[in-house]
Amino acid sequence: MRVEYINPFVEAAYNILTEVLGGEIARGELYLKSTSMPVMGVAALVGLAGDVEGRVIFDMKMDTAMKIASKMNNEELGAFDDLAKATITELANLITAQAVTKLHDLGFRFDLTPPALFTGDNMEISDHDVEALIVPMTTDQGKVEVNVAIRDRM
Repeated sequence: MRVEYINPFVEAAYNILTEVLGGEIARGELYLKSTSMPVMGVAALVGLAGDVEGRVIFDMKMDTAMKIASKMNNEELGAFDDLAKATITELANLITAQAVTKLHDLGFRFDLTPPALFTGDNMEISDHDVEALIVPMTTDQGKVEVNVAIRDRM
């Protein structure tokens, strides 16, 4: 996986989380993960196709998703309803759009799928032959992991 693909997503996640949540955003140590991995409870997945192939997942616990959705809507949300789901999906859109703009400026061309939102316990995402780089971001609302698995098209 090329670092040129990763940095725009890390920068965009930091920028957008800072903008929409305020407060301090701390980036944790990056780590690689291969094979399948469990997700924390709420995962927004965006697919990438074109010069590259892969996906980006924004992964968090349900409690974190609720706090983020409440903060972004300036009201306390009581359930992970349509508004909360749309808010987390929009967060994924904002981060991905900023990252893709940077990548386009660097000459990379690819398309995105709309974010798909997955919720539940004991979920696992399995990527065959693709290593994922995990970038933990800690916010006042909780931890969000930016999970990037991108490679050059074969």
